[in-house]
Amino acid sequence: MMIPDIVTSNTPLLVVAAALATLLLAALLARGVLRVLLIAQTVYWAMSYIARPVVLLIVRPDPHFGDNVADPRLAEIGYDAGIEAVLRPVAFGLTVYALIILGYVLWARQRPRPTRAPLAGDPDLTGTLWVLYVLGTLARLVSVASGAAGQAGDVQSASPLLSLLTMPATLGAVGLIVFARPSRHSGTLLLLGVLMAGELWWTTATESKTPVLGAALAVAVRCALTGWTRAKVLGIGAVSVVGIAGFDWLQSLKTSPQLRAEAAAVDGAYPTAVRPFLSLLRRFDLLEAATDAYYVGPDSWLSPAEVVGHLARSMVPVQLLAEDKLHAGTAWAAEVRGASVDMSQVSVSLAEGNIAEGYVLGGTTGVVIGVAFTAIVLVGWARALYARHLVPVLFGIALIEVPVVFERGMLGSAETLGKYLQVVVLAWLVRLAVGQWRRIHAPPPGPDREPDRDPTIRPARGPVGATVGSEGRQ
Repeated sequence: MMIPDIVTSNTPLLVVAAALATLLLAALLARGVLRVLLIAQTVYWAMSYIARPVVLLIVRPDPHFGDNVADPRLAEIGYDAGIEAVLRPVAFGLTVYALIILGYVLWARQRPRPTRAPLAGDPDLTGTLWVLYVLGTLARLVSVASGAAGQAGDVQSASPLLSLLTMPATLGAVGLIVFARPSRHSGTLLLLGVLMAGELWWTTATESKTPVLGAALAVAVRCALTGWTRAKVLGIGAVSVVGIAGFDWLQSLKTSPQLRAEAAAVDGAYPTAVRPFLSLLRRFDLLEAATDAYYVGPDSWLSPAEVVGHLARSMVPVQLLAEDKLHAGTAWAAEVRGASVDMSQVSVSLAEGNIAEGYVLGGTTGVVIGVAFTAIVLVGWARALYARHLVPVLFGIALIEVPVVFERGMLGSAETLGKYLQVVVLAWLVRLAVGQWRRIHAPPPGPDREPDRDPTIRPARGPVGATVGSEGRQ
């Protein structure tokens, strides 16, 4: 069981590792928020495309019901040959993506960059985010109390209205983590602690890793905006570890003894050294999507015209459409994975991944288009957080909580952006109300509200009667 022998005999796995190393190099050369996003993307894909295949190649587990790490399709054709075949499009796609990102980073280093986010600490934005968080948290409490919170992978919520109303809490929590600037350090720690605890609770209620990982990513983005220190780096690492460990522990409290015993029996087939990481590996399932794509083959799903049509309809509210939108994750489960796995008794929404989606849509050309789309969204995401206007900033906040560039393709990304478009409109209306409320309740201007000025300097009069300050500005 020699890891070097296994790795060196699998060329696509080596290419994947080299591509991710190049992406990590680009991250180290990048500046600001982009560096954080690229590091997170590298870690996410390394878990899916390196850690999981290596475990399968070393352990070679027999597939069992309830264990999605041991894929029966790969076991049937042999893990060596299966993983090598499945990773070929992934290796190509990640190489193209890494070169695109590295080229952009080298180009961007020669150009001026923003040093701070203009809206960080803005009182109107902070007030808007607090209102959104309170309203969304109330909806979360109602959905949990009524049993409508749902679970990870559900095709649709038991209450679509409540599901929509909980989304402002996402914007509020992540936005406050990134943009709130309390006057005291103790206030900052209290704010981050409360918001992180709330997202950990919600990640447990919905049985999804997204909220807690989004909150941890938000803390890293905040550090990228305010400046890095050794304490911040250690704190982010601790938050990530505690978040994942806390998620598994809280989930175990909700699981019956029988289910815990069944899970322990499944994990017992793996070596002792691997078992603590199985729960984590099961949540990074892009290797399954790549396996789906290998079995169904290239140019086998939607036509280019259908893809363009679905992308356009994703941006339109469903109330204005005469037909339902495409749910990319659900369609992938039924039409792509369903070609090689019996999904007749399963109703679930899956993450398809940009490379796997591109491969089944257009082969090699589709992979290039898919990774280029991801690169554009990633760069736009990083730049949006430095914007001076509310709408791009809110979209940037939404992508922190739902990082579609980590596990979704073009269709899934457009679907998520279209879904949050309605929430952004609501947030914009709340922003108008908060701004109006602050203007109404602001203290009236007076002599005591004038900026500090040396009382010995008298204002001068310009040629047209305009007041000129001590520096001669009109």
